[in-house]
Amino acid sequence: MAASPEDIGALIAVVFAGTSVLVLVKAWAKKIENQSRVPTARVESAERMERMERAIDSVAIEIERISENQRFLTKLLAERGEHAAAGALPRPDATRGNSP
Repeated sequence: MAASPEDIGALIAVVFAGTSVLVLVKAWAKKIENQSRVPTARVESAERMERMERAIDSVAIEIERISENQRFLTKLLAERGEHAAAGALPRPDATRGNSP
């Protein structure tokens, strides 16, 4: 008995469909298996992360204040140095009102 071309085409289609379904089922099973291994984030972790974010923001603000203070003091010291070099600062004896 010889197989007709329609029978061979149907056989190829069935083999292709079966292989495709098998690959999809294996991928789906692997996905389900991997999901059970991934730990879920607990509510405690989310709360802890929120507290950490607030603390980091507070530290960042304080560091910005420190750097602003540093820039201000550097500017004052630079201006003071310029005035001292020009002789614009009064002498310590002259500020007390004492004459030698």
